[in-house]
Amino acid sequence: MHDLVIRGGTVVDGTGGAPFTADVAIDGDRVSLVGTVIEKGREEIDATGKIVSPGFVDVHTHYDGQATWDDEMAPSSWHGVTTVVMGNCGVGFAPAKPDKHEWLIGLMEGVEDIPGTALAEGMKWNWETFPEYMDALEELPRTIDVATHVPHGAIRAYVLGDREKPGAVPTDEDVEQMSKIVEDGLKAGALGFSTSRTVLHRSVDGELVPGTTATKEELIGIGRAMGRVGYGVFEMASDLNREWDEFGWMGDLSRETGLPVTFAALQSIAKDQPLEEQISNMRAENDNGANIVAQIALRGNGIIMAWQGTVHPFVRKPSWETIADLSWDEKYARLSDPEFRVKLLSEASLPAENVDMAPVQFIVTDGWAMHYQMDDGFNYEPTAEESINARANAAGITPAEYAYDLLMSDDGKGLIYLPILNYIDGNLDFLHPLQHADDTVNSLSDGGAHCGTICDAASPTFMLEHWVKNRQRGTITIENAIKRQCLDTARLYGLNDRGLLKPGYLADVNVIDMDRIKLGKPWLAFDLPAGGKRLLQKADGYDYTIKSGHVTFKGGIVTDKRPGGLIRGPQHVEMLEAAE
Repeated sequence: MHDLVIRGGTVVDGTGGAPFTADVAIDGDRVSLVGTVIEKGREEIDATGKIVSPGFVDVHTHYDGQATWDDEMAPSSWHGVTTVVMGNCGVGFAPAKPDKHEWLIGLMEGVEDIPGTALAEGMKWNWETFPEYMDALEELPRTIDVATHVPHGAIRAYVLGDREKPGAVPTDEDVEQMSKIVEDGLKAGALGFSTSRTVLHRSVDGELVPGTTATKEELIGIGRAMGRVGYGVFEMASDLNREWDEFGWMGDLSRETGLPVTFAALQSIAKDQPLEEQISNMRAENDNGANIVAQIALRGNGIIMAWQGTVHPFVRKPSWETIADLSWDEKYARLSDPEFRVKLLSEASLPAENVDMAPVQFIVTDGWAMHYQMDDGFNYEPTAEESINARANAAGITPAEYAYDLLMSDDGKGLIYLPILNYIDGNLDFLHPLQHADDTVNSLSDGGAHCGTICDAASPTFMLEHWVKNRQRGTITIENAIKRQCLDTARLYGLNDRGLLKPGYLADVNVIDMDRIKLGKPWLAFDLPAGGKRLLQKADGYDYTIKSGHVTFKGGIVTDKRPGGLIRGPQHVEMLEAAE
């Protein structure tokens, strides 16, 4: 008798091959048979008419703090994700000397918009070195598996101490020490190293993150540590300034070590190179023997704006600043006052606090043609006619008036969507060919991060609902979508034991009703430690999510099973004989 049998589903096995009808048998934490299963299971699931796929592997998240206290790992776990890789963009919490705890929290809060109070209360800091952090992660069972990078910011702070300032140039001895930390981190089970080189990433105090001004000699020196270990992914977010020759040194590092280098490929006002040029330069290096992989998002990387969120169009108005520190009830009372409304709308926004952020602030406060009203069933590929600018014109009022009243709707819980990245053309057509390319992976969900501004952890569901099911021009097939979110992401990080529904592979499985797959409307919750806020978004259509053979979610509701844990290093398939 099998432990679990999923019967009669349409199997999309992760290979990219055509779907087929089959049963799936699970024994222990592994798939034991895909085909006709004669023997019964101790537990059985009828998947007739449903998609049966591998669990999703999300390689760009920021659960570094949350993973130390949270066993459910929402919101990623609500969207069919069974494996996450965190520690991206050079931010994380190990190694960490005791006098740098507050500094590292400020770095994460500034870069990833995770409430510092939640991190301060939630983390025990029962580690100093990176291997000790891995041990701490291993203590907590979860609904999903977690893996991590060694983050550049924490390494620089650990080695340079008070010398860590924007523009600081490490000595050769410093680089040796940082390289040794990365080497030890990988030997303890990290899957790679990460850094950030974009002016959009700043600490809570407004300072550039440590990797921004690092030289290529420092980055290559650290990257060589992975070459010595023999595995690992070098991950980077960058403005890709042409003078930095990022693709040149990424190519050199990849060729020298034989390891993959991956970067965030986006349409961005901060990037020196248009997306087409980024992809072209990457492919030129790959044609010369490099292995550079572009991480692409599946939709506009957007800000969800709300009165109680981190950002809204009026956040730099003088009148807002007079109420910013009040309780929500007090704020709402003032915002509901017609005289306050008139005064605020009459004011000009204060200048940006940092000149590099001025273009971003302008789009947030005045980019009405890029602002969209978020209703139930919101389409994340909206048209110009759906913008706040267009709707305000049709209503005969100013866009600012329309936006103010919209934010006041639903008792002050109205939402505005601003796709600040990846939406220059007003559509997502440019992503269609990239989702059929072998040198790109679906990524950039930022699960666990940007708590008051985005909820792109729902990206796997968006892939199914929008790109596979509903998009009006240029969908992708279900088999390609599943392959990209399972096999391709897993293989990039050497997780060769998952991403496929075949005997011997981990029994990480989703049973999905594609007729019902649908994103819910985001909402702001205040459920992090110390009452910290975060945007959350659920989905309909996930009948079951199974992790390592255990049902962790049934009908979208979490069970009491916690089979997930810490991944240490590359993983391999344990081939099984069919149990029949």
